[in-house]
Amino acid sequence: MNRRAARVILFDERGRVLLFRGRDASAPDRGSWWFTPGGGLDAGESPREAALREVREETGLALSSVSGPVFEQEIDFAFEDIQLHQYEQFFVAWVTAFDVTHDGGTELEKRSMLESRWWSLAELEATTETIYPAVLAELVRVQLTQ
Repeated sequence: MNRRAARVILFDERGRVLLFRGRDASAPDRGSWWFTPGGGLDAGESPREAALREVREETGLALSSVSGPVFEQEIDFAFEDIQLHQYEQFFVAWVTAFDVTHDGGTELEKRSMLESRWWSLAELEATTETIYPAVLAELVRVQLTQ
C-alpha cells in the first residue's frame, strides 16, 4: 500500500525533541521504537495540514504553523499486517514543553503508542534504542545550529 505522511520534529525551549515509543500490537516480537509525531495524509489534505492535525491529535497541542519540510524520505515497512511504502515529509516546530495528551488519537494510535518523552540531542546520539527516522539526531543537530 502506498501512503503519504507528514511528521513533525517538535522542539521545546530547551532544544529537546518530543518522541513517542510505539509498537505493533500484531507483532509483539518486533519490540518497540521511538518516532516523531505525525502520520498519513487524509484525502485532499496537504502535508502541512496533516502535520498540524497529527500533532493536535497525538499530543493535544494545536500548532498554528510548522516550517519545512526539512527532510523527506521513502520507507518500506509492515504495520498491523499491512505492507506499506511511505513517502514522508518532516516539518519542524518550536514550542514550550507541555504534557502530552492522547485524547484525540485514533484507536490505532491508542493501541500502538506506549509513552512519550522529550529527548536531548545527547540522548539521541547515545541511545541504542531504535529511532525513526534513523537520521533524526543529525536533523536535530542541524536545527539546533541554525
